[in-house]
Amino acid sequence: MKRIYVNEQWCLGCHLCEYECIFANSGLDEMFKLKGKTGNYIPRIKVEGDDSSLIHFAVNCRHCTNAICVQSCIAGALSKDEYGVVTINKDKCVGCFTCVLVCPFGAIMPAPDGKAAQKCALCTDNAMGEPNCVKHCPNNAIVYEERD
Repeated sequence: MKRIYVNEQWCLGCHLCEYECIFANSGLDEMFKLKGKTGNYIPRIKVEGDDSSLIHFAVNCRHCTNAICVQSCIAGALSKDEYGVVTINKDKCVGCFTCVLVCPFGAIMPAPDGKAAQKCALCTDNAMGEPNCVKHCPNNAIVYEERD
């Protein structure tokens, strides 16, 4: 299965992947329409490291083979599709955030409304095709590929 991988040594810490993620999942047709509204959206990928650090890296869902978040979901809102992508059914999510607690990568977070969880779904739930964070990473630190 193709997954997002991060090459930490190439990450500039520019946070562009976060903005592109917000845009890809906003439902808006132009990025400039997000101006002043970014508080209403939370990126599903987040860059760790600060300006004093030489190392930055993007944290995102790894779509684990044996995903503990799927196994731990009391409402059955998390599942794996036929391609191995871990998805959240927002209609089933009860907002207990057990998945947030058990994710070993810290890649699941509460949605902006606080009623459900959200995570990277590899842009399969919008019309972007290839993940937007990968498409727009200026240094190719984020790649979407299949590895052993």
